[in-house]
Amino acid sequence: MFEKFAEQSLELMGWQIDNHWDLNIDQCVMIAAPHTSNWDALYARLALKALGVNVRITIKDSYMKFPFGPFVRAMGGIGIDRRPKAEGEERPSMVQLMTDLFKTHPKLVMLVTPEGTRSKQEKWKTGFYHVAINAGVPIALAYMDYEKKKTGIGKIIYPTGDYQKDMAEIMEFYGQINPKYPELFSVDTRFTHS
Repeated sequence: MFEKFAEQSLELMGWQIDNHWDLNIDQCVMIAAPHTSNWDALYARLALKALGVNVRITIKDSYMKFPFGPFVRAMGGIGIDRRPKAEGEERPSMVQLMTDLFKTHPKLVMLVTPEGTRSKQEKWKTGFYHVAINAGVPIALAYMDYEKKKTGIGKIIYPTGDYQKDMAEIMEFYGQINPKYPELFSVDTRFTHS
């Protein structure tokens, strides 16, 4: 029921859904980009709901407690606690903690926004790639193209371990997407040929 409502809502707003989702995927890292407007979250959420993809987002563990906890969980939040397990131990990395979530969640589509902010970033946070490699899961490329009024999942990438090649493929895909505010978006220039 919610899927149909989400699909009809997007259609009423003049948007098309791009469905390159593979129903056989139980676990993956999903990129959501470009991120230049608060509207991005609405269109992305509606598209993913219409596709029946239940995404989860990582959030600081303290937000999982009352009074925010129930709301954060309902929005797909998974708490991350980076405190050392024992005194004197190093703080675990985000990549390690996110990788570990795939061991304990047999069905997990982890949504990440590697730009990290709505302002222009020419270097993305690339931990998502290392999480996908370490967990042995694919990377789904979700997007919002305002010029074409198209949103959804445009491509699934199975990382090869060739970091430069795989990241260049991701940047090539997002380099063709038209954000709401183009002046606020850049692919990661470390992985482009120009």
